[in-house]
This record gives sequence, structure tokens and C-alpha cells, in this order.
Amino acid sequence: MREFSAPATVTVAAEENLTDMVWANAERFGDTVGFRRRVDGTWVDVTTAEFAAQVLAVAKGLIAAGLRQGDRVGLMSRTRYEWTLFDFAIWSAGCVTVPIYETSSADQIEWILGDSEARGLIVETPEHRAEVNTIIGNVTGVEHVWQIDGPVDDERSTAVAELTSSGAELEDERVHERRRAVGAEDTATLIYTSGTTGRPKGCVLTHRNMLAEVRGDLDAFPQLMRPGNSMLMFLPMAHVLARAISVSCVYARLTLGHTSDVKDLVNDLGSFRPTFVLAVPRVFEKVYNTAKQKAHSAGKGKIFDAAEATAVAYSRAKAESTGGPGLALRAKHFVFDKLVYSKLRASLGGRCVAAVSGGAPLGERLTHFYFGVGVPILEGYGLTETTAAAAVNVEEDYRIGTVGKPIAGTTIRIAEDGEVLVKGDVVFRRYWNNEAATEESLEDGWFHTGDLGSLDEDGFLRITGRKKEIIVTAGGKNVAPAVLEDHIRAHPLISQCMVVGDQKPFIGVLVTLDPEFLPSWLAERGRPTDTPASDLAEDPEMRAEVQRAVDEANQAVSKAERIKQFRILPRDFAEDRGEMTPSLKVKRNKVAENYASEISAIYS
Repeated sequence: MREFSAPATVTVAAEENLTDMVWANAERFGDTVGFRRRVDGTWVDVTTAEFAAQVLAVAKGLIAAGLRQGDRVGLMSRTRYEWTLFDFAIWSAGCVTVPIYETSSADQIEWILGDSEARGLIVETPEHRAEVNTIIGNVTGVEHVWQIDGPVDDERSTAVAELTSSGAELEDERVHERRRAVGAEDTATLIYTSGTTGRPKGCVLTHRNMLAEVRGDLDAFPQLMRPGNSMLMFLPMAHVLARAISVSCVYARLTLGHTSDVKDLVNDLGSFRPTFVLAVPRVFEKVYNTAKQKAHSAGKGKIFDAAEATAVAYSRAKAESTGGPGLALRAKHFVFDKLVYSKLRASLGGRCVAAVSGGAPLGERLTHFYFGVGVPILEGYGLTETTAAAAVNVEEDYRIGTVGKPIAGTTIRIAEDGEVLVKGDVVFRRYWNNEAATEESLEDGWFHTGDLGSLDEDGFLRITGRKKEIIVTAGGKNVAPAVLEDHIRAHPLISQCMVVGDQKPFIGVLVTLDPEFLPSWLAERGRPTDTPASDLAEDPEMRAEVQRAVDEANQAVSKAERIKQFRILPRDFAEDRGEMTPSLKVKRNKVAENYASEISAIYS
């Protein structure tokens, strides 16, 4: 068993909470530009004083609506300025934010609202409102639904305007009384994360958890998190990593921007020109793949490939050699910096000095490539239960291939079975309404992550596998296979299935046919009843039947979790091949080994 602790260089006082930063910034640095928000295609500055005034006005409206101290409020929206505005307004009203992904299915929305016992809900669009309307009658307790985007011809109907108007008569001091009554141990947010049972679990994160993460981020990134720097957030704000970094930007007085239009991300980066970016590995993969594809299409493939090899070699020499890159390598790097690397940096806005990556592992070669290009990617590791990062590579102390050292005040231990355990102020307190899951995950303050890893002698953590079954896509989305698999197996023609997609760009599934039902299915279509399953893998009629089962399963999950490709296997899973347990549970590792080529074909 190995253990490594980071010194507790940051602390959180008992009386502190997340709203303090809003008024501290407004009082001391009121003219500082805290945000740049998109208005009719133009970036418009918002000062810290203006932001505080808006937070106060919306918080007054929430109190006027009858929300009490500690009430839960759902927040379902894409990444935009109003997300952060409502987050701080909810906290300022003494309430608890419950993020909901805007891609969530009606079933997921109903579960989260019901389980969290939310009394209010903020949605973004008329489409979100329509989806909520289909389930709101099944949820007791939700008394208010506000919509961020109102009709085009009536801006007064927007949630911000409505709440500002309804709370206008309330004294400002009512808000300050509410927020001052909140302490570090009070709940700040319930973030629902997928579990192996399929039902998301609500992670209870306190103001202490969030503030410890924020101060740990500032301790880790002193150069990036400096007042006057800027960051454009494009990850979903319902994700704990995006949320933690956004709050860190507010705390450190960076200029924060939001965008959800990832299709036009390059243009937004070019106009916003951030100092650093936060992304999941899939984004960095897309930037690299797009650049390479364009170069090859334009007949400049050899130049790009040579530049890529040089960038990787340059980074490896800096990381692995005490002498650093040799003269010849430095000369080649200088030439390619003018021809290739500068253009890649320009695609990130031209001012980006570093990037932070999390949510899923990033390949070593790709990390070396970006380091060599001049945009070091600082990879970290964490979960919702650790309020985002528990470990991270930092600007002055990184090791490519690892996820860095524990953040300030955090201890990481490798258990006897290789599981990664985490302890510290960033570790969540409990699962909401789920004592059994809490007891299973927390032991004497240690959180059992379910991931496997190793610590080197300097305290750098390397993740080597996943003990739990949760799939993490290349985009950082957590997917519980059980939800999809249970729905697919409900089709009488399907015997077994296994969802795949760990560290892949999308979710796929392997499907086997039921040998008992197959003959009747064939007979109904006038086909030979002894046709083997191996002859039907590419049969159009069979594929259409399986597609219907997949489509049905996809309705139970969000868009990011949906199955995009499937493969019909020539035979059913069998116990004698090690693919099933005696109790008929699928042994995933063995199936993945036996059908590696079929899984590879899904992503080819």
C-alpha cells in the first residue's frame, strides 16, 4: 500500500460560503470585467459589480417565490452566462443547486427532481419546458418552473426578468441574511452521477468541498488563475469539472466567457482569445485530427507528419533528458513553429498558454504533441465525489502519462487491491437518500473511487484501469451500461448484450440473438428456421429489428449516452468460454477479449 499527501496549504473557515466571493469582488474590484457574455453575436463586458447586482436581484426573486433555506432548485441549461448567474443566485438565496444535463431524458429529469425533492426548476428553452411538462405531474413538490429563454417578442417573460421583477420590493438585506446564514458544512449542490444500478446517485457537495477545490485549483495553477487572465467555458456546466473551474475563475477574478456552440468553437476561441482552455480529451483529439486531415487534403501531409514527429520528440527530450533537446532538434522545432505550430495555437485563440484536461485519460503521444506545439495540456483526475480534481499535473511540476500529484490538502492511497482511495476536504459527504451507497463508498473518510492506479515515489498518480463498470467515453461522459442493456435485453429476439465505449468517441453495443426465439422469428418471415445466427449478422431485416431495440433503449438515456453503432455476434455468450458467470452475469473483460475485433469494427 502506497500513500501520498499534499500539504494543506489552503483552508476553509467554518463561516465561509461560495457567495462571499461575489460581494468581495464587487466591493473591492467593482470595475473589473468579470464576464464577457454573448449578445447578438458580440462579446459584451459584465463587471463584477454588475454581476453582483444581477445575482442579488435574481436571489430576491427566488426568496419572494417562497423558496426556503436549504430548498433544492433544479438547473437545466446549456453552457451560458445565465448558468453561472443562477448558480450564485440560488446559493445567495440560501438554496441548493441541482444541475441537470440539458440532454437528459424525461425519465432522468423526473428521477432527479423527485429524488432531490426539488421545489423549483429553471430550464433554458421552450423545448426543455415541453419535455418537463410531460413529467411534472408525476413529481410532487416542484412549485415553480422558470424559463431562461422567453418568446422572441417578449423579453419580460425570461426567468431573469421575471424573478428580478417579482423580487423588486424585497429588501436587499433579506438576501444577505440568507447567504450569511450558510456555513462551510452546509450543502451547496446535489450533483447526480451515474451508478452501476442505472439510477443516478446524488452526490452531496458542501460549500467546504467546493471552496477547497477552488483554492486547490488556484494553488495548482498560479500562473493561469491570475486576475486579468481569461477562460472560455464550453463544457457542460452540469459537469462538476466545468463547474469547479468556472467558480475558480470567479474567485480569482478572471474574465469568464461561456459558449455551447461547439460547432463554431474555433471562431468563438478566435474572438474571445482565452488565456487557457478546459476540455476533455475528445476536444483535443478533434483539433489534432482536423488539422492533420486538412494538411493531408491540401497536399501538405508530409510537412504535418514531420512537424508532428518533431513536436513529440521535442517534448520527450524536455521531459526525459536532463540536457533537453539537442541543437538539431531545436532548429527543426523552430522551423515547424513558424510553419505549423503557430497555426495550431491560433486555432485556440492565439493567446492560449496552456490547457487543462480531465474527464477521461489523454494518450501520452497526443500530450507530448501539444507540449511540443507550445500548448501544454495539464491532465488531472477526479470524480464528482471528489468535487472534480483530486490530483493534477501543474505548470512547474508535471509528468506526462500521469494525472499528477494530489491537490493541496488531499491524500491519495493505493489499497492492497490497487484501488485508488482519496481523503481530504474535496471528498463529498454522502449520497443523497442513499445510505447503503454511502457506506459502500466511504470508509473512515476515505472515498473508494472504483479506479485502479499506482503512485510513483514522487507522488504522481497513474490510472491503470477501472474497477467499476461505469464507462467513461473519450468526451468524458459517464455511462451506466445497465440502463441500456436492460432495455435491449427486453426484446425477445435478443439474448445478451454488452455496451462498450470506454475511452471511445461514442457508445456501441455487442448483441447476441436468442437461440430459442430465433426460429419463430424466421418462420414468421417465411425463411428457413434452421438459419444460424452467424448468417444473420449483416442481414438487413435482422439489423432493422435490433435497431428498433436499440432505439427503444436510447429513449431512456441522454443523447450523449445513446448507442450509435452495434454488432450482432455469431453466437451467444457462454459460461464454458468464460463469458458468463454461473449466475448468468456477463464477464465484461472476457467478452471484450473474445470479441476484440468486433469491438474494433464498431469504431473503424
